[in-house]
Amino acid sequence: MPEQIRGSAWPRNATVRDVVSKKGQQVNPEGVSVVVPAYNEEKGIGSLLDHVSSEMARRGGAFEVLVVDDASTDRTRESLQPYASQVRLLCHDTNRGYGAALKTGIQAARYPVVLIIDADGTYPTAEIPRLLDELRPGVDMVVGARTGAEVTIPLVRRPAKWLLRRLAEYLSERTIPDLNSGLRAFRRDAVQRYLHILPNRFSFTTTITLCFLSDGLGVTFIPIDYYKRVGQSKIKPVDALNFLILIVRTVTYFNPLRIFLPASLLFLLLTVSRVSYDVFVLSNLTDSTTILFVGTILTAAIGVLADLIVRRR
Repeated sequence: MPEQIRGSAWPRNATVRDVVSKKGQQVNPEGVSVVVPAYNEEKGIGSLLDHVSSEMARRGGAFEVLVVDDASTDRTRESLQPYASQVRLLCHDTNRGYGAALKTGIQAARYPVVLIIDADGTYPTAEIPRLLDELRPGVDMVVGARTGAEVTIPLVRRPAKWLLRRLAEYLSERTIPDLNSGLRAFRRDAVQRYLHILPNRFSFTTTITLCFLSDGLGVTFIPIDYYKRVGQSKIKPVDALNFLILIVRTVTYFNPLRIFLPASLLFLLLTVSRVSYDVFVLSNLTDSTTILFVGTILTAAIGVLADLIVRRR
């Protein structure tokens, strides 16, 4: 009996024999929706669309390109007029954020495979076919990790990115070469499970990475280059704090013990230290010691309860 393929990107009754050629090369019988979020990207959007369309045509197969204009205040929409017959333009009336633009594009996509790419010219469009080819059965998302030979990331951002990535790796218990790359391909139905918890700002890509890894979905990272952007960056220093809060919140949603267990152990260590001080120095237990002890018990209990709720869900 032929082996059945898992993953909704393939026809329900398809077999390996149906989607693999005689030479062993994978053939994707279904189309790809390329989603390009854009906010004030008049300088680079045209060149990007030319390269994206060229790479998709070279790869072959059905595809569409959706540009989601997030209420740009420059001439981004005017820059798209020459491409009116090649792209679907979706417009927000107000600026809702990078993540909101991606959500709009994903929900409007016609095909089961979605590829997202930023409009600022930082990501190599030549890697698009390779990303899509890596989206094999058992793989739900392929991320272009910015670890190639040519990577241009401002030095001021690197310490924060490294710290956030290390924290995310600890909390998700997975190695993450690139936490928030803006070039990735994934199965549309897999992402739709998480749309209700995905944020509307730049933390969208961080959250979807953690969601997939924490939920045990197949994620592949492939190294890519990363170039200097065209135009001005929209990321602000305060976004680093937002990323930190989001990482903790997302992992708590999927694996709360990774948050509450270390916290309860810290409270326990403080309690033991305080008890030792009270007994050997003050010869009396103080109120602060009692509060620390109660905090230890409550933190551990909340963690266990949250873990039971997550597992039941």
